[in-house]
Amino acid sequence: MIDEGPIREWLAAYQHAWSTDDPGEVAALFDTDVRYFTTPGGPPLEGLKEVTDYWLGEGESRIPWSFEYQVLAQEGDLYVVRGVTTYPEGTSDADGPETFHNLWLVWLGPDGRATEFIEYFVPAD
Repeated sequence: MIDEGPIREWLAAYQHAWSTDDPGEVAALFDTDVRYFTTPGGPPLEGLKEVTDYWLGEGESRIPWSFEYQVLAQEGDLYVVRGVTTYPEGTSDADGPETFHNLWLVWLGPDGRATEFIEYFVPAD
């Protein structure tokens, strides 16, 4: 059985921080020693400063987006989340809206902050 309470709270805070790019909100999502993988095979961003700098550098709060998700599984402090992110037409070089399918692995510490985060994403056809 999945205890969705902690991950749903984290995902709500994540989406809010995504929409504001507020450094305090971003920092509140992650443990000080977090390992954040922007791609599964690449090196992680390590520590809160690297993650916050990366996040703010992306500037996603300036781009309209929508995000829908489903919590697929939980094993201890690991949650598996499937999502769909859509950027409307005119926000990228793509012709029309741009949609990505996401799979996130999120490890939450006892305080509700992510200790490790790995994102997989692929563009939709």
